[in-house]
Amino acid sequence: MITAIAAVSENWGIGKNNDLLFNIPEDKKFFRRTTLNHTVIMGRKTLESLPNGKPFKDRRNIILSRDTNFCAEGAEVCHSVNEVLNLIKNEDAFVVGGGEIYRAFLPCCAAALITKVCAEPTADVFFPNLDGAANWKLSEQSEEFVYENLRYSFCTYENHRDIEF
Repeated sequence: MITAIAAVSENWGIGKNNDLLFNIPEDKKFFRRTTLNHTVIMGRKTLESLPNGKPFKDRRNIILSRDTNFCAEGAEVCHSVNEVLNLIKNEDAFVVGGGEIYRAFLPCCAAALITKVCAEPTADVFFPNLDGAANWKLSEQSEEFVYENLRYSFCTYENHRDIEF
């Protein structure tokens, strides 16, 4: 099963200047706990935004890049969605960004784990608005939490259409 995972602002912003919009410790713990020992799929820019541009530890990292010469130590590089899908077969995988990668993989995702933050900082990268998508339904929402005046909740969305492969 493929699942998208992201923290989004009220207008579904996820990043600005190749950095995340939010630094909420509980969200980071949730991300780590959820993706640990699984496959993560990301774009080259997302990889480059990680500390020292290194892949996540204790995960299989797959990088999607149009650059056929791109290599990443500790990661596998693919050049198309179909190449990634063939590589992961039936294993559980998480799409972790950025915006283009989320848009490319959402039709293949069965679920999306979204940390919704009640704030709207300026963003230049956005996650598709699942609240406005006919086939995506909010199936679960946690209580609201607060960190440094940011209110947030953990939400699960399910894709209610035939998954595209």
